[in-house]
Amino acid sequence: MTDQPIAILLVEDDELFRLGLTTRLQQEPTLHIAAEAEDGEMAIALVNQQPFDVVLLDIGLPGIGGIEACRQIKQQHPDLPVLALTSHNQPALIARLIEAQAQGYCVKGIAAEALVLAIRSVALGATWWDAIASQAIQAAFQAPPLELPPAAALTTSPTLTKREQEILALMAAGQSNQEIAETLYIAPGTVRVHVHAILQKLEVRDRTQAVILAMQLGLVSP
Repeated sequence: MTDQPIAILLVEDDELFRLGLTTRLQQEPTLHIAAEAEDGEMAIALVNQQPFDVVLLDIGLPGIGGIEACRQIKQQHPDLPVLALTSHNQPALIARLIEAQAQGYCVKGIAAEALVLAIRSVALGATWWDAIASQAIQAAFQAPPLELPPAAALTTSPTLTKREQEILALMAAGQSNQEIAETLYIAPGTVRVHVHAILQKLEVRDRTQAVILAMQLGLVSP
C-alpha cells in the first residue's frame, strides 16, 4: 500500500456530492477512486468483482440502505475496511454502525483534510470514531443489557477449543482477522473459520456481541 494509491469504492447516491467528493479525493496522490456505486446493491456487487482497500459508504442510500450494505460487505469481506459517511452522528446510528462492523464514520461536511486522514487510517487497519462514538462504544461494553439467547445464558460456559479461546481474546483486544492471523501465524481464512465457530457456539450475530458476552461469562478479561 505504500507504493500503490489506496483504491477506494465510493458509494453515494447524490450525484453532485459524489462528483465533488471524487474530484477532491483524486487530487490526493495517495488516493484513487477505483469505482463508484449509487446504492448498496451495486456496492456489494462491485466488492465481489474487484479488490478495494477501503469502501467509503454513504449511510442514507436507497434500496437496502447503507447499514445493511455495510453488514453484507463485512460478512463477505471481513478484512475490507468500511468508512461510513453520515448526515448526523446520533448514538443510535453509531450503535448500528458498530454492530455492522464499520471501521468508523465521518459526518458529511467534514474538512477534506480530515476525511483524507480518516481514509488513510482505516486503510492501515485503524478505526475512526469521534468522541460521541467513543462514548457509545464504551457504554456498550460497560452496560449489562445485552439480551442473551437462552442457550448462552446457561450457567455452564460454552465449550471453546484452546485456539478459539486465543482468537476470542485477540478479538476482545480489538484485533482484525488479518492481525489475529499474523499474531498466531495462521492463515486469515483459518481465522474466519474459527470466528464463525465462536459466533455459533456463543449464539451471537457478530464479533461485538461475542466479545461482550464473553466478558459477561468470564471467558475473557475486560
